[in-house]
Amino acid sequence: KQKTTSFWNSIIKGLLVLSKQKDDDIEEGDLPEHKRPPAPIDFSKIDPGKPESILKLTKKGKTLMMFVTVSGNPTEKETEEITSLWQGGLFNANYDVQRFIVGSNRAIFMLRDGGYAWEIKDFLINQERCADVTLEGQVYPGKGADENEKGKNKTKPEKAKKKKDAEKKSNSIKEDNRATKQREEL
Repeated sequence: KQKTTSFWNSIIKGLLVLSKQKDDDIEEGDLPEHKRPPAPIDFSKIDPGKPESILKLTKKGKTLMMFVTVSGNPTEKETEEITSLWQGGLFNANYDVQRFIVGSNRAIFMLRDGGYAWEIKDFLINQERCADVTLEGQVYPGKGADENEKGKNKTKPEKAKKKKDAEKKSNSIKEDNRATKQREEL
């Protein structure tokens, strides 16, 4: 009885030692994305006139998703076929893109390297049936967008609404701050 107890204790101690040791044999590329060190940013490549250049460099090597809307009123099967053609075109141009259908006219394009997102966005908005592409909160209208939507580069409505709500709160706080008015009257 005493031998089996000491045997199991030695096994448990060995497992604890193994679990505390760092896995040095795992290569950096095999680590999950959140455990990889960020890629160094070359600030000489940043163009201050283009905020997209900053985003390109900060998203390089990270997984990124973009939403794509198919124009018209397609069925889910039509959306599947159209976005499959777009994915094939991107594959032929050596872009690693995964596609997920999320609605009758919407799809998500997932990129392993977010640094290429703006090049892929440019490809997609030039497609005849692309209504818009949403990337990093910006909505870019495509060739298939309604005439009143073309030429606009807008932010998501949720973000605009949050900004308006924050402005309302800050204005109401300023109006309710009576301590400064009392001080002025004295």
